[in-house]
Amino acid sequence: MITVEHVKSLIDSKLNGSDFFLVDLVILPGNKIRVSIDGMNGFPIEACVSFSRAIEHNLDREVEDFELEVSSPGLTKPFKVKEQYLKNIGRNIKVKTLEKGNFAGELREANDDGILLVYSEKEKVEGQKKKVEVEKKIAFNYSDLKEVKLSIEF
Repeated sequence: MITVEHVKSLIDSKLNGSDFFLVDLVILPGNKIRVSIDGMNGFPIEACVSFSRAIEHNLDREVEDFELEVSSPGLTKPFKVKEQYLKNIGRNIKVKTLEKGNFAGELREANDDGILLVYSEKEKVEGQKKKVEVEKKIAFNYSDLKEVKLSIEF
């Protein structure tokens, strides 16, 4: 039986010393293995092929057949690992929290505990007739986040 632990160990040995990181690994019924990998500077097709071969050459189709899919996570997929936050510092994101609602703004910081989001909000300022755009900061622990995605604008 092909296990997540075995495939993860194959991936980890290939990841060692690179700027790539594992985002997701799932083995579906029928031994459909889906691997999602990203890198601080992207995940080029050459790296995708290299990881696919490294996994495939260490699994025996004669013993147990499998289907393997290795890809990058894609721009519209939610973040799953801390490295994705680090990679996207300075970019605009959309945040859905478990209790505080939804936010959109610039990912300013990411660390082991959570993230710092900077966003703009119109507020009434004393002495002004119109509401003025004010920059605000809010920190979230990873445990408070329901979903975080890149904010893609065309």
